[in-house]
Amino acid sequence: MPVVASATAVILALIAATLLESGTGEDGVRAVIRVTARTSVLLFAAAFAARPLRTLWKSSFTAWLRRRRRQVGLAFAVSHLLHLIAIVILFARWDASTSAVTLVFGGLGYVFILLMAVTSNDASVRWLGARRWSLLHTTGGYLLWIIFANSYIPRAIAEPAYAPLALLVVGTLVLRIVARRNTAPARLTPAGAARDGLPQ
Repeated sequence: MPVVASATAVILALIAATLLESGTGEDGVRAVIRVTARTSVLLFAAAFAARPLRTLWKSSFTAWLRRRRRQVGLAFAVSHLLHLIAIVILFARWDASTSAVTLVFGGLGYVFILLMAVTSNDASVRWLGARRWSLLHTTGGYLLWIIFANSYIPRAIAEPAYAPLALLVVGTLVLRIVARRNTAPARLTPAGAARDGLPQ
């Protein structure tokens, strides 16, 4: 999967550059957490917006993105796994703390990432059935959207530097709403959605 391999190589290079700049201490690990959070939200947004972008704008890029949506989703899973590893290192080495709400929703998000990653193939669509597969990926996608929205929108209000990421997250939802309204008379069946790698 060239998209997954390329994205992983870029993320690992960014992590290495971050550690070289910030060191391998607590500050460096926290910087890695921030970097991988950003790569994750960018990859998630690309996968989440692939179908509505193709619906609203016919171009070679939107066609390419839609065809490779599963690969982009798997690249997101890799990015967020590296994000989780950095978080575990932070907690293990420096006894960091977080809220119970973050633990619950973050843990649930990772459960869905795992389920969506292992079912991002045609064999899983046949095994689960198109309707159940679609429900799993739709639920997971919107749960992850809520998690990212909760992470970046409040930060953007307090720190304008986060505004572009918050706008990106909000924009993906707006795109999906607009595209759904434009295609409402001819919505995809669950089987058709599964064949297109949707609505992951």
